[in-house]
Amino acid sequence: MARDFSRFLPSLPDGPGHHTPTGLERLGWQSFFAQQVSVDDLARTPPARVTGIERSGARLEGDGLVAALPPRADVAVGDWLLYDAASPGASRLLERKSLFRRRAAGTGRSVQLIAANVDTVFVVTSCNRDFNVARLERYVAEAFESGVEPVIVVTKADLTDDPGEFAAAAAAVAVPVVILDALGSEPKEKLAPWCKPGRTVAFLGSSGVGKSTLVNALSGRMTAATGGIREDDARGRHTTTSRHLHILPEGYSVLDTPGMREMQLADAAEGIAEVFTDLAEIAAGCRFSDCRHESEPGCAVQAAIATGAIDEPRLRRWQKLMREEAFNTASLAQRRQRDRNFGRVVRSILKDKPPKR
Repeated sequence: MARDFSRFLPSLPDGPGHHTPTGLERLGWQSFFAQQVSVDDLARTPPARVTGIERSGARLEGDGLVAALPPRADVAVGDWLLYDAASPGASRLLERKSLFRRRAAGTGRSVQLIAANVDTVFVVTSCNRDFNVARLERYVAEAFESGVEPVIVVTKADLTDDPGEFAAAAAAVAVPVVILDALGSEPKEKLAPWCKPGRTVAFLGSSGVGKSTLVNALSGRMTAATGGIREDDARGRHTTTSRHLHILPEGYSVLDTPGMREMQLADAAEGIAEVFTDLAEIAAGCRFSDCRHESEPGCAVQAAIATGAIDEPRLRRWQKLMREEAFNTASLAQRRQRDRNFGRVVRSILKDKPPKR
């Protein structure tokens, strides 16, 4: 008897507020993924999404399916795979709509996968000493580079007499800004435009800014652990220690991540350019194509600073990000080349090694 695969295909909403996602759609299954698989693929390997990653491996969820995947360096929370029950480690990874990543913390030059197939990332900051425009620009640049829609969320407005000052500073990054009370009903109301059935949203930011509190506010229950901030420096304590995708009854998915104070950019030139579009356009008018925007004659950027059209601290942040991105990208390229060279040496040794008798 022929099997019915209709549950694997995305359905269309019945109308605003009337569509209740079922099956894979509640996990974020969309036509982008359905177009990558055939009926034969589905017959052998049902789709499943990575909803959590621990040191022991990944947790997968599908339509009536919960499974474990052995540790794989190429898999991130939010990924879709075609689950191979006979050999879970060989499950096929589907092409991603988006991938949020960063250069791993420390002195190494490896890339750390943060989240895949996110539609909107809420970059969370708070009205205290954690607020840092330069850090917001880093997150937003990485979001643009990753193909993810960024929205800045400003929390803890009760900690200041003038929350509008923080909102105005965040608005300078030129993406939507939402200021709210994470403990009340405001998260569901103000974030509703981005929290639609079948979509995936993620919260990113430093520890203690209210990411887990926001997850709980959207879910209506204690889904993620929360903690306070240290009084001496207003920095948060790590309450989320791993990445988990929470599937909410409303039919959308929410990703909570550990706090990240360090966000080193690599392979993100286009994302940086999108954050600093105004500066890039002005710089195109410089007399010299390799202008450093310092004291060179005919520098359009310095001329704009002189007239007040450009904020000089913003220029310095742009230059710093471009230098960092260029250095990290070059370092990653060198590491990849070393890895390729080492692989060729190993294969050559194995090829010339005499067979065992």
